[in-house]
Amino acid sequence: MDHITYPSFSHHLSLILISTILIPIPQISAVDFPINVWPKPTTFLWPRPQAIALSPNFTISAPPHPHLTPAVRRYLSLILTEHHRPLVTPNLNLTSSPPLAALTITISDASAPLAHGVNESYSLTIPDDGSAAALAAATAWGAMRGLETLSQLVYGSPSLRVGCGLYISDVPLFMHRGIMLDTARNYYGVEDLLRLIAAMSMNKLNVFHWHVTDSHSFPLVLPSEPEMAEKGAYGEGMVYTVDDVKRVVEFGLERGVRVVPEIDMPAHTGSWAKAYPEIITCADVFWWPAGASWDDRYAAEPGTGQLNPLHLKTYQVVQNVVHDVASMFPDQFFHAGADEVTPNCWKLDPSIQSYLSKNGTLSQILSTFINSTLPYILSLNRTVVYWEDVLLDATVSVDPSLLPTQHVILQTWNNGPDNTKRIVSAGYRAIVSSSDFYYLDCGHGDFVGNNSEYDQPPSFNQTDGGSWCGPFKSWQLIYNYDITYGLSPAEAELVIGGEVALWSEQADPTVMDQRIWPRASAVAETLWSGNRDSSGKKRSAEAVDRLNEWRYRMVTRGINAEPIQPLWCIKNPGMCNTVQ
Repeated sequence: MDHITYPSFSHHLSLILISTILIPIPQISAVDFPINVWPKPTTFLWPRPQAIALSPNFTISAPPHPHLTPAVRRYLSLILTEHHRPLVTPNLNLTSSPPLAALTITISDASAPLAHGVNESYSLTIPDDGSAAALAAATAWGAMRGLETLSQLVYGSPSLRVGCGLYISDVPLFMHRGIMLDTARNYYGVEDLLRLIAAMSMNKLNVFHWHVTDSHSFPLVLPSEPEMAEKGAYGEGMVYTVDDVKRVVEFGLERGVRVVPEIDMPAHTGSWAKAYPEIITCADVFWWPAGASWDDRYAAEPGTGQLNPLHLKTYQVVQNVVHDVASMFPDQFFHAGADEVTPNCWKLDPSIQSYLSKNGTLSQILSTFINSTLPYILSLNRTVVYWEDVLLDATVSVDPSLLPTQHVILQTWNNGPDNTKRIVSAGYRAIVSSSDFYYLDCGHGDFVGNNSEYDQPPSFNQTDGGSWCGPFKSWQLIYNYDITYGLSPAEAELVIGGEVALWSEQADPTVMDQRIWPRASAVAETLWSGNRDSSGKKRSAEAVDRLNEWRYRMVTRGINAEPIQPLWCIKNPGMCNTVQ
């Protein structure tokens, strides 16, 4: 649609600022506002909370943009049809002003692509006199964040109302705010992925890390290597075609969510053996030989197989895979895995046995693989993300000289803040996915059968319930985790953000929403505006009532988020806390 000129944004802003000077602002937290926004904005000024009627002919005008334009249409429809009824009715007086009839959007850099580091800031002014609301953003992606905020300020049925006389200025703390989903251990349909991305945009999360292949299956259809999915997927209908990927990527663009692919290698590649058995070591062997110690296993879990870095054909296949994936996924980040290389899997191969007998080491073999694959990925103008193991594993790792800090980002998952510290101390940018806090699959027990750990006398201390990363990670635990804990200011600057992760040994589409939401909402707020109030105090206690309301609204929007409290607690805010 064409851009329409409305009264200037600065005019509305000046009115708000004047009012904040003339009228004392109550010393209350945002939870005391009758309507709240999730994640909590960095600045929310609402000196006299009240509401204004929303015109049934409400319009949104914005500059034409290939991705913002459909977002505007989507949000306009949502705003006019959602008719949300909060669980706790907002205590807001309705102004006598004419209904709010229009929002005008201005963006200063319409050409900014959706990429890491893009400016997502925005300012939203909703006057109380019926004049047009104004949303100003640096980029189209910031405008999308502001539209989500506006949608959460609208409520009422049958007539619509919106909070007014308010000003919001908002910008995220961290540039990388994501969810990792494993679609290789159990298959998720495209519609499930789209629902996930839609929920991410509601929570202002901006990175869908798609762990698309693993030892268990290879569901990604590649034009140059079609047999990988033909033979490696679970079934004919359990694949992602080029058109499927295009649809997911485009869906993400219209919601400000980047889609980052992960092709995990050289470990976690057993499914490649269906098409290329000659380049995979220890494929389809039993993962933990009878009577062997844990150190002598062939894989971290059932599902064995690792690429053989000493086989020349390995690199031909890897190059084809990387080329196709980079062509299908336009994002600047390429996740190349490199976690959990299991020594004994490589040691089963005769060529590797020969290499080791000549005083070669497993770390040298991994170095050969990294040195032979990383330059090609970089040549495609990608930044490469690896799991921390490639640098920090105590048994098989590479020298930092092979991992240039300007081109490589490391994602941490072990040992909480200690490994984050090790990564940034070495000069690398870090993505935090600590399994102690951010692994959403933890706490459901182990998935292996015939496990004697569960055959215990009644007095047995269940501790983590058999889950290697148990117990369950509650939303409070996630919310209270500081991903820059123990870092100097300079080191903290290297932490670009975090991701919660859902590994799918015991998850599939039937439980996806409940496993992820609203716990991912907790991380969404901490990565957007932090987990502390202006005095530095943790705000999880006041967040519970806001999260209850937000979870309920997500459910009404079609996201099957699990409850965090009984309905009685929601109807009686503050009464379910441990301290009044």
